[in-house]
Amino acid sequence: MKNVLMVFIGGGIGASLRYLCNYFFMASLSYWVTFTINILGSFLIGLLSTLLLHYTNIPSEMKLLITTGILGGFTTFSTFQLELLTLLQEANYIDALVYGSLSLVVGLVATALGVVLAYNLVK
Repeated sequence: MKNVLMVFIGGGIGASLRYLCNYFFMASLSYWVTFTINILGSFLIGLLSTLLLHYTNIPSEMKLLITTGILGGFTTFSTFQLELLTLLQEANYIDALVYGSLSLVVGLVATALGVVLAYNLVK
């Protein structure tokens, strides 16, 4: 239960940071802000997960707060990138290709379906 609480707190912090970035860096450029957040989050999750897992002795709850919580709340794209990189590092190239491709294509299709459904519900 403690782990869930740490992810919950970190997620709130990360989501708030993402909101503030969008708020302060012009809504008209929101996709570029989102792109920047995703790339920054990807860099940070790679950097921090490696440092925290291999070079520190901080409690696992704090690792969850930072990686799954804050960075996961800041951008879910970073988690996707870390998982994809892990598959590649483990030489699971087929799984990486399928996971990466399906995540992008099916995610885009699901988003489009959600938009279409929303428009149809509002009519």
